[in-house]
Order: sequence, then structure tokens, then C-alpha cells
Amino acid sequence: MKPLLMACLLTAGIAGCQTSGNKQPGKPANFGEDVAFLRQHLKNVVVLQLPGDSSRVLVTGDYQARVMTSSASGDAGNSFGWINYDLIGSGKLTPHINAFGGEERFWLGPEGGQYALFFPPGKPYEFTHWQTPGMIDTAHYNVTAEAPGEVSYQYTGTIQNHAGYTFKLGVARTVRLLDKKTIESRLGIALPEGLRSVAYETENQVSNLGDSAWQETTGLPSIWLLGMFKPSEQTAVVAPFRPGADSRKLITDDYFGKIPARNLQVNDSLLLFRADGKARGKLGIAPGIAKTGAGSIDLANNSITVLLYDVTPNGKYVNSKWEDQAEPYKGDAVNCYNDGPLEDGTQMGPFYEVESSSDVIALKPGEARKYSQVTMHFEGDAEALKALAEKLWQLPLDSVRQFLQQK
Repeated sequence: MKPLLMACLLTAGIAGCQTSGNKQPGKPANFGEDVAFLRQHLKNVVVLQLPGDSSRVLVTGDYQARVMTSSASGDAGNSFGWINYDLIGSGKLTPHINAFGGEERFWLGPEGGQYALFFPPGKPYEFTHWQTPGMIDTAHYNVTAEAPGEVSYQYTGTIQNHAGYTFKLGVARTVRLLDKKTIESRLGIALPEGLRSVAYETENQVSNLGDSAWQETTGLPSIWLLGMFKPSEQTAVVAPFRPGADSRKLITDDYFGKIPARNLQVNDSLLLFRADGKARGKLGIAPGIAKTGAGSIDLANNSITVLLYDVTPNGKYVNSKWEDQAEPYKGDAVNCYNDGPLEDGTQMGPFYEVESSSDVIALKPGEARKYSQVTMHFEGDAEALKALAEKLWQLPLDSVRQFLQQK
């Protein structure tokens, strides 16, 4: 495979080779404008909110119960999710993947390898044969329940992996808003005064609806949650990890070529990764050192994002590299991606991503497995954000600013 093509298609979870983008000159659209646009083009748009609360979350069953975007300040507030206006507005589907955007989408792994879900049996790991399964790309998920601040969906289908095994599975996904009390409980801290927040949890269940057990020898899937957010020149991804003598070896930073020092700073137990949407790069953190609480700091828009998820340190995680693998269950628990132009100058975004995965799912017929993730956004003045960053990561905002000012 040509280097450009490999860089374009390895797991950022995304087909960056597409040239469509978000047509929003100047300031990004606010939440209300995004809602109006999506309701114009989609049939199944749900806006979650709680009485007396300004937080909002927009979900659509048309795109696999995807959280498209959210706001901490109602319709006029900043809209956190990156949305592919061009693709959605065209009303057309594209080959290989439909990257509609959205700040949390449900996927299944692995992407590559002998148990890949994105390559048919007998075909080489080449772009021509790479295809996002319809279940996690174009399928419509049906609403099964709706309540204030909460909506549930389900879908049933089949996926065949590269080894020829066919999974018959059911997917159930619930999205629910969280109030301030729950946010503080999940974080284990009191929020500083002066912050506005929006937070939601997704509960994702996969069931084995077939008549045989899922086994390592025929391939095991994982639940994969990916979020696409709006970048800025003053945004950095923040990812904590467990310190140790070998920690650096368990951080992969060369998926698309080595990430330069200007764009990645690895400290004893936390890394900063530039999220400006101007230079393609991806990193992965192994489950042995991955910690919950990855997110980002956007100094341009005075906001902090936090993702909470479970990590099984000794668990088996799928490997998505495009090759037959010696260790197909030795992959990443957490991934981060910064979008950027390809060699021909085209670009799908710009956006950046923070992703988490479950460990592998081995189910007998009739069994089910759940994996949950919480996404939180906080807005406020510099002092409130400074206090929050210290509480979350013991991270001075000045050190983030200095990192981002590197030439």
C-alpha cells in the first residue's frame, strides 16, 4: 500500500481521504443552527434536555443513534460536535465510509487484521476492499424508549469478518443527560464556581443472537466509541496514563508517521497532543497504562472536555493494523487523532478525535455485554477552567499554553 493511502486509512476511525468538510465560515455554528440544519436533512432528530437546565444533546437514529453535538448553554450556546455539513447536505452516500461527523458514534472493532470487520474474506488489506459495515455506517436504529433527558435505540444485523465468521448480533444504545450532582459524583470533585456544563452517558450493549459462541480463534469484536470535535490553534488533547519505567513504550505515536515533538509532549503520567486540525497524527495508549479521564482543553473557546470510560489493564484489546497480526488481541484502549491535509491538499475536516474501546467481547448464544462512556463539556472564565484543570489532571493552564506556543 502506498504510504499516503495507508496514512489516510489506518484507524483514525475515519476516511480522511474524503474531501468534504464543514462549511461554517468564521465562528462555528451554534447549537440551534446545527439542530435546524439536521432537522432539515434528517427524519429522526432528538434533542435531549432536562427541565430548568440549559444543557442540550442532539441524537439521531438515522446515523446509528449517534450523538451529533451538544451545548452547555441552550440553542445559542457553543456546539461541541464536528458535523460534516457538505456530506449531510448532499443527501448522497459515499463509497467505503460515510463520515457524517458527530461527537460520539458507535462502532465495532477491529478494523484491520485477520479478524477485521472492514475487509471481506480473501481480500487483501487494500483501500479498494476496505468498507465500513452498514450496521455502523448507514443503518437506521429504531427508538425503543424515550423519557425526559433520555432516549434508547436498538438494531439487529449481521457482520462477517475477514476470517469468514458471521456475527449475528443485536445492538442496544441509550443516551442520557447527566445533571450537575451526577457530574460531580462521576468526577469525584466539586465543580468550581462559574462553569456551565453539559454531560451525557451512553450505554452500549452488544448481544450474541447467533447459535454459536464467539471465540478468539474465529475472531472477537469490541465496542468502539469515537468522538469528533472542533479544533483550534489553542486546543490540546489531554490523556493521563499510569507512570512506570516502560510507560513510554506502551504509547504508540507513529500510526501516520512519527508525531513531531512540537505536536506531542509526553510527561511522567500525562500527555499533551496538539489538536489544531492542521497536521494528521494519531496515537494509542495500551490498556496496561491507560487511565480514564482523557479529554481536551480549548483555550480559544474557554472550554474543557472530559471522557470517562472503563479500562481493563490486563484485558485483551483488538489490534486494527492492516496486516495479518502475530498478536491480534494486543491493541489500544484509548486513541487520539488530529486531522490535517493530505499530500494532495484535500481534507475532510478539520476535526480532532478522542476514542475509547472495550476489551474483546466473548459471548455465548443469548449473552450480552455492556460498555459505557461519559462525555462532559465545561465552559467558563479562565479562573474557573484553571481550577478545573488542576482538579482533574493537576495540569496548569500555563503549561498547556506554553506547549501550544511551540514553533
